[in-house]
Amino acid sequence: MTEQPPPLIPPMPEAPPLIPPAPAGPPAPKDRRVLRAVLRWTAAVVVFAVVGAGTAYGITRLERTDVPGLATESDGRWEYPTLTKPPLPSGSPGPLDGTNTAGTHHADLRALLLPAPRGAEEDRALRGKDGWLATGDFLAEYPDKEERAELRQRLVDSGLRHVAARGWTTQDGTHTRVYLLHFGTAAVVDDMVGALASYNAPNHTVRGAEAFTLDEDFAEAPQPDGTTRLAYVEAAPSGAEQVRQAYVSAGDVLAVIVQSRKGTAHAVPFRQTVMLQTQLLG
Repeated sequence: MTEQPPPLIPPMPEAPPLIPPAPAGPPAPKDRRVLRAVLRWTAAVVVFAVVGAGTAYGITRLERTDVPGLATESDGRWEYPTLTKPPLPSGSPGPLDGTNTAGTHHADLRALLLPAPRGAEEDRALRGKDGWLATGDFLAEYPDKEERAELRQRLVDSGLRHVAARGWTTQDGTHTRVYLLHFGTAAVVDDMVGALASYNAPNHTVRGAEAFTLDEDFAEAPQPDGTTRLAYVEAAPSGAEQVRQAYVSAGDVLAVIVQSRKGTAHAVPFRQTVMLQTQLLG
């Protein structure tokens, strides 16, 4: 048999030439309304996104206590006025400057006293005469007559120049006394610190307390270079009130700080007071 040839497949017809679409005319009125609505919503979303981002940035830049609802409770610190060191005479170094080997405070000692915190009642008896307190008024902090007489003689032998003092009572009944004792050199102050206090306890008791122990937590806190700080808290059981005291040396000045309160003398305001007074002297 003769093989039959395969049937011929007719070629595909050529596609008609592409005809460009006619240009679109203006949208119908309904289309315009839809377009305007979409644009309005888009603009609103952009505005809210910008405002939201700005608010978030603002909150990250605020302190926690500035944001409503995020304020933290007070930790017991007092509100002191803005502290400013008095200007030094032209060309005079600071007390802790390396070139000031005697540790001399060239500023007026009375201007270096820590001010009373806001709302406190100042103890006028500690103002003294012209801002200088009599040595006997300072020694009244020490109730034992023999210790007081010994300390008085030591102050005379060490060349005590002046005593500047300030005291106040806050609304919670905490009574604070700050004494700045001015001597001739930093070396003399170092000797006085050793006479008044040891590492574990002060060498002399102050009024209102019998025994003290080292404030160990405060001992670990930082302090300005060139200063010495020994702080104590009345040992338990305390009497009707508890007493805290500290001795701070900074150059030719010895600061004696005593704080007492019925019940418990809180640690936070005491340490805050000591640290701020130390910074003013440094």
